[in-house]
Amino acid sequence: MSAVPAEHVALLKQFVEMCKANPDLLHEPQLEFFTKYIESLGASIPPSRKKFEEMPHTTTEEATTQDTQDTGKDEEPVEEEIESEESDIDIDNENVIVDDDQEAPEYGEEGVEITEEMMDLANDKRGEAMTAVSDGDIERGVNLITEAIKNNPLSALLYAKRASFFLRMKKMNKAIFDCNKAISLNPDSAQPYKWRGKAFMLLGKWEESYHDLTMAGKLDYDDDINEMLHNVKPNAMKIMEHKRKYERKREEKDIQARKDRVKKAREQYEREKQERENSSSSEGYPFGAGGFPGAAGAFPGGAGGAGGFPGGFPGGFPGGFPGTSGGAGGAGGFPGAGGGAAAGMPDISALLSDPELLEAFQDPEISAAFQDVSQNPANITKYQNNPKIQKVIEKMAKKFGDKK
Repeated sequence: MSAVPAEHVALLKQFVEMCKANPDLLHEPQLEFFTKYIESLGASIPPSRKKFEEMPHTTTEEATTQDTQDTGKDEEPVEEEIESEESDIDIDNENVIVDDDQEAPEYGEEGVEITEEMMDLANDKRGEAMTAVSDGDIERGVNLITEAIKNNPLSALLYAKRASFFLRMKKMNKAIFDCNKAISLNPDSAQPYKWRGKAFMLLGKWEESYHDLTMAGKLDYDDDINEMLHNVKPNAMKIMEHKRKYERKREEKDIQARKDRVKKAREQYEREKQERENSSSSEGYPFGAGGFPGAAGAFPGGAGGAGGFPGGFPGGFPGGFPGTSGGAGGAGGFPGAGGGAAAGMPDISALLSDPELLEAFQDPEISAAFQDVSQNPANITKYQNNPKIQKVIEKMAKKFGDKK
């Protein structure tokens, strides 16, 4: 048994048909929850026709002003002003008809098994409907063709025929519902495209009408289609050209905006890069205030170390650096340096000119380790099994050991 009741499915089908006939329904505020769900599935909602009709009233100057307000930045004036988007379209809407009826027509149950008897009955009802319409009783013809549809709900021609009846009653939206249904059943049938194109024409939807009538002519040309297409084409061409013009301007504007953003980002990067270079050259060694990373009082030129390693290693590393002669580290001095800055200060220039050490201290892990040890020399034991840290310590110890 289906988890969704049949009546709910029928209502959903009617709603979908209504949206096909009038996509602007999806922009109604009360359907916002539904459109958000559709977009979350990766689908896109077509733009509102009403918004497009309002589009010519927005000039390039107004759009630019609005963009400037949104970004909060002043844009440089464009040397050549783009031609105003307010191009009046001379559309002939003299014979356009308004149809406010959005209710879908009655359909049959598609899930039923269609027997030969049902098909025969559908054909009989279709014949009676055409006779009634010929006699001028269009409403009775609609009722009879509806009975035919209920007996054979999979016949695209029956829906197309009822659509033609609706058009005689000036019920364009109902005709569009039926044509949509017929096309879903048989997209290669010319009749539903023809009648839907006529319905769009009567509603003043020139572009949609042009596309449908063009398709109908490709599938099965007749003089009636050609005549309607001849009447629709001038208005449709004006609208399509206006849309192309508008899209070109929007694309040009978007491309220029992207170029401007890239340019500003590049300029910002260059400024920050120059500031970093200036800061590094003014402070000497790039890792701190006169010393290695995190060293507030490091080598000479630092902010207060008494000749020691970054921040001064109080008492030096326990036991001194590997490879040194034990090290009776002085207050703030290097191990084995005899106690103080004056007694055993290593050759700082040798350290700062060693490319391997400079590169090593750019490693955040090494920098953090030496900062940690500078605050508590006993913490060096945490790094005894870290080959990366030990390699740097051995390198520095060798530098100190080579000092005469």
